[in-house]
Amino acid sequence: ETVRTYGEEELRQILEKLSNSEEYGIILRAKGMLKTESKEWLYFDLVQEYYEIRKGQPFYTGRFWVVGSKLEEEKPRDLFHAE
Repeated sequence: ETVRTYGEEELRQILEKLSNSEEYGIILRAKGMLKTESKEWLYFDLVQEYYEIRKGQPFYTGRFWVVGSKLEEEKPRDLFHAE
């Protein structure tokens, strides 16, 4: 969970890194919902090299999940700048 806010371009850059690099492990799936600076919510789904970002209804806190093999557990958390 994270209370941090994200810009859509920032989220796109994070998803590009997760989908195009094995620096974080072999990412099989990632998804989540994150609050933007403008108080909107971005929902995302990533499956290997494909991802989608869409706007959704508010949630009480941002959340993200990353599923993979040989996952560098702290690196995705650092990528999202989550505490």
